Amino acid sequence: MQWNAHLSFNGDCQAAFQFYEQCFGGRIITMLKYGDSPMANQAPPEWGGKILHATLVAGSSVLMGSDVPTGQYQEPKGFHVVIGIEDPSEAERVFHALAENGQVLMPIQKTFWAVRFGFLVDRFGVPREVNCEQPAGS
Repeated sequence: MQWNAHLSFNGDCQAAFQFYEQCFGGRIITMLKYGDSPMANQAPPEWGGKILHATLVAGSSVLMGSDVPTGQYQEPKGFHVVIGIEDPSEAERVFHALAENGQVLMPIQKTFWAVRFGFLVDRFGVPREVNCEQPAGS
């Protein structure tokens, strides 16, 4: 079994995925616009350039997303997308990249369970945790 996150965006899915691709060193494998899909006739004309489905692969992780039609978008709440990173300096880099133009809720720092841990809401409204756990036996 594999768990993947699918994120909803308020019209900025393409910008978000391009940023995440750069931030996580991944690769966008799908960026399907409403206007280029069989649903083109069902979407309002101004939605032709919005994203129906996006997929980003980074290592063994998969992130999916889409723009939600006008009036249906709701801000994410009640969860965080956790990013587990083994290297403390890489955890710092990713945290600070995600924090730019976002909201830091807990600065990245050492905790009793992690070498580095912090959480934030990124510039696209996605709540995230960056976790770099201590090596086993520490």
